Amino acid sequence: HDLVANLLAAYRESISRLDWMTEETKLRAYDKLATFRPKIGYPDQFRDYSQLRVRHGDLMGNARAAAAFETDRDLAKIGAPVDRDEWFMLPQTVNAYYNPGTNEICFPAGILQRPFFSPDAHPAENYGGIGAVIGHEVGHGFDDQGAQYDGAGNLNDWWTPADKAAFEVKSKTLVEQYNAFESRNLPGEKVNGALTVGENIGDLGGLTIAHQAYIISQGGEASRDDRRRLFMNWAYVWRSKRRIELERQYLTTDPHSPPELRANIVRNLDEFHEVFDTAPGDGLWLDPPDRVRIW
Repeated sequence: HDLVANLLAAYRESISRLDWMTEETKLRAYDKLATFRPKIGYPDQFRDYSQLRVRHGDLMGNARAAAAFETDRDLAKIGAPVDRDEWFMLPQTVNAYYNPGTNEICFPAGILQRPFFSPDAHPAENYGGIGAVIGHEVGHGFDDQGAQYDGAGNLNDWWTPADKAAFEVKSKTLVEQYNAFESRNLPGEKVNGALTVGENIGDLGGLTIAHQAYIISQGGEASRDDRRRLFMNWAYVWRSKRRIELERQYLTTDPHSPPELRANIVRNLDEFHEVFDTAPGDGLWLDPPDRVRIW
């Protein structure tokens, strides 16, 4: 909970310094930040699966029964008030989400383990892991989709046209940056920058804000070595191993960039270049004018 509070404080501080967002929209952004609802670990009440019949040796039958059970559960919601306590991921899931309709961020127990989080880990590692994930999900509340909803979860266009235009310019730069990237495992096959832009913005903002939040948590100062730990754990969480066929499928359909390119979002952060003393010619070097910063 302290981590979430520090991330939200860092977002507020960052928004206050934005030179592309009008003061009118900043005030509305503060209001939305203040109403974010975090869900962490597991719900107070678990789903009741006692009526779901599962039979040993009947894989297809069980899959159909589970699908029908979920359909019936969704249909039963028609005409009922929105249940703001419902979780849309099970606690065992290694993932997280932002729901604009309820303005909530959810972090199931499954993701609250190494390498994302551990009570025994160095705080900088936790901020580079689950901290960046929290920042990513909060950022979805202010991207091209989430910005259409207000703090109560209602469709309400609260950005001025000038803010939208400035955001789109920055987004387009990131699209072009990712359009130039190839998959490491599929030479010659490029990333779709337009398909992945929302998640790339989430990664960029999430890591930027996680770094700021870590410094806040340390009283405003953090050592160079500790800040390196943060960026190194960010890279560590994106280790993966996938078959080429799955890699190709993800490259064409997944709104997330390949894992190694999610890790490499660091090339846009001045703070990364500062703590690692990068220079022209280094693999992750990006000329300062080409670096994208949104939040």
